[in-house]
Amino acid sequence: MNAYLDNSATTKPCDASLKKAVEIASVCYGNPSSLHFLGYEAKKELENARTAVADFLSVKPNEIYFTSGGTASNMTAILGTAASKKREGKKIITSRIEHPSVIKNFELLGEQGFSPVFLEPDRNGKISLDDLYNAIDENTILVSLMAVNNEVGSVQDFGKVKQIIKSKKSNALYHCDAVQAFGKIKINPVKCGIDLMSMSAHKIHGLKGSGALYVSKNVRIRPAIVGGGQENGLVSGTEAMPALCAFGEAVKNIGSVERNFEKVKALRDGFLNKISDIDYIFVNSPVDALPYIINISVKGVPSQVILNALSSEGICVSAGSACSKGHRSGVLSSMKIEPARIDSAVRISLSKNTEENEMDLLFDAIVKTANRIRR
Repeated sequence: MNAYLDNSATTKPCDASLKKAVEIASVCYGNPSSLHFLGYEAKKELENARTAVADFLSVKPNEIYFTSGGTASNMTAILGTAASKKREGKKIITSRIEHPSVIKNFELLGEQGFSPVFLEPDRNGKISLDDLYNAIDENTILVSLMAVNNEVGSVQDFGKVKQIIKSKKSNALYHCDAVQAFGKIKINPVKCGIDLMSMSAHKIHGLKGSGALYVSKNVRIRPAIVGGGQENGLVSGTEAMPALCAFGEAVKNIGSVERNFEKVKALRDGFLNKISDIDYIFVNSPVDALPYIINISVKGVPSQVILNALSSEGICVSAGSACSKGHRSGVLSSMKIEPARIDSAVRISLSKNTEENEMDLLFDAIVKTANRIRR
């Protein structure tokens, strides 16, 4: 049997998503901006998908803007905020462990005259709220911090960020990259004070090429992609209807977030218990990490070597973020993990569909590979 344990990179689309995508592509294939009957039917399907995402978050449908994925959502939030608030200040705050689509947009804004601040994590991949408090001043216009780190699974105090912004009497917007958190833990952006929140369909058993950005009804940002004025003018470009409507179906098929969490936690804990007595395996994820993500290092076995060995056994894991291929992990480096451990790190990422026999297969293959290579 095979074991697919690279779900933080992408998940297998669920049957409901695939069925909806085929239906939209073959039957309801009109452009939702068209004024004939096929356009009208397509528009209804698009709004049904929007409502599914909004209902899951307990927000209004007109606060959900569809994008092509997490990267586009992050870009729209960051560049859109900078463009709309540049007269109020130039300071923008994020962290060193964000997704590249956040860090690179901050670097881009730095080249355009903004003042990016990159907060450093502790050894558990957490951002200090005291550091955030000290970084915010009257010139701060944006704070962008992820909910769950995509490499080690560290969970940030995302529900406290807006409180800190307000305590400094700042008008900065709070953007949360929730790509790895959405559908796995409960996040109510209204209760958390999140102004902008990014999501991606293919992390929750939807299709690639579709995502969403939550924009609070009290927030106005400039579009980063201009053109035909789709998505109420914020994200231009003809909507990718099959993927977006499949996104709605994936959301409807998430099931119980709590039950999924407990199932995955039991699988994670069982695996960690089995490796706890092996002195050449180190766990890089913090103890309170999201259980869907397990980052380990196998001493003496380079990441690519163990990756290839596991792949030959039918097991799919990754050496870190799929978006940082070929580079030493900036996340693990920022956590002050020693280079030798970074170079032997692998990320194991589960989904609600992961089964115990897959974790057993992984454990046996890691031990077998390590014993062969470490001789």
